[in-house]
Amino acid sequence: MSSQDIPEENLPAEQAAHDHGHGAVAVADDRHPFADPGLPPHEHRVQDIDERAAKRSERVVAFLFTLSMLATVGFIVSYVAIPADKAIYVFPIGKVSALNFALGLTLGLALFTIGAGAVHWARTLMSDAEIADERHAIEAPPEVKAKVLADFKQGAKESALGRRKLIRNTMFGALALFPLSGVMLLRDLGTLPGTKLRHTLWSKGKLLVNMNTNEPLRASDVVTGSLTFVKPEGLEEDAEDFQTEIAKAAVMIVRLQPDNIKDKRELEWSHEGIVAYSKICTHVGCPISLYEQQTHHVLCPCHQSTFDLSDGARVIFGPAGHALPQLRIGVNDQGYLEALGDFEEPVGPAFWERG
Repeated sequence: MSSQDIPEENLPAEQAAHDHGHGAVAVADDRHPFADPGLPPHEHRVQDIDERAAKRSERVVAFLFTLSMLATVGFIVSYVAIPADKAIYVFPIGKVSALNFALGLTLGLALFTIGAGAVHWARTLMSDAEIADERHAIEAPPEVKAKVLADFKQGAKESALGRRKLIRNTMFGALALFPLSGVMLLRDLGTLPGTKLRHTLWSKGKLLVNMNTNEPLRASDVVTGSLTFVKPEGLEEDAEDFQTEIAKAAVMIVRLQPDNIKDKRELEWSHEGIVAYSKICTHVGCPISLYEQQTHHVLCPCHQSTFDLSDGARVIFGPAGHALPQLRIGVNDQGYLEALGDFEEPVGPAFWERG
């Protein structure tokens, strides 16, 4: 339906006024050799004429915004309720993670319906009249500022945000609810650590088990100058919490000549020159794996923090902030190396800064 088919008295007053400025052309002359074609006649939409059609469009926009709110709620429910290891079959994709599929579907729907509602609102209910404006200097004189303010008020009026309360309320609801999706992602930060970072699986009587052979170590098995990695007795690699626990409990043992040990406490906590230190670097938690026999230094391969195992594993180079924690060890009646307790300080990087 076009404006030519509609009596002017049936059009909104402001739209009828716009029509009078459309279609005007400027005639070419010596100063302006090219004629201004002007703007084409404005074609009114059915929503401009029929309030029932406008109400239908309003309900469509409100429906899209409401659907966005429901999708956001679905995102939150999916994030909380669906197990991370649950899989479902989706044709034609195949077997996928149920949680990832639900999160992607609900989040995509929430975003899409907000955008679709805004586009439908703009195309069917907001004013679509084209207005020509003359170019002007960058500096805005008072009359231009007044015009901008008037145009803003006119735009606010034409958006019908105050009159279309259903659209306004549902839009505000969709926009207010959607950010909760991002808030829910903070759940992955997990619970507060409490005292978990202060303790490991080491305790009095736990045997030192060789990480390579999975067998307990005797003192006689440790050769002078060798580097061996051990884990606490009872920690198996197929256990569900293996990675979490070994990240705190990994230990390296080295046998030194007792006369080469400079630190008094290190000597007391060792057994016949066998010392046990945390394998976790105190910089950013990388596993230490390089040992130099002549200097008794261990090196972290990530950022080259270097520790002196003959002097309390103090830092002699690199960005690490403090020495490696030492594990007090001894031997049991069968001659196997055992822990005499847990570490007396937390292992890993920057613990006190992590809270």
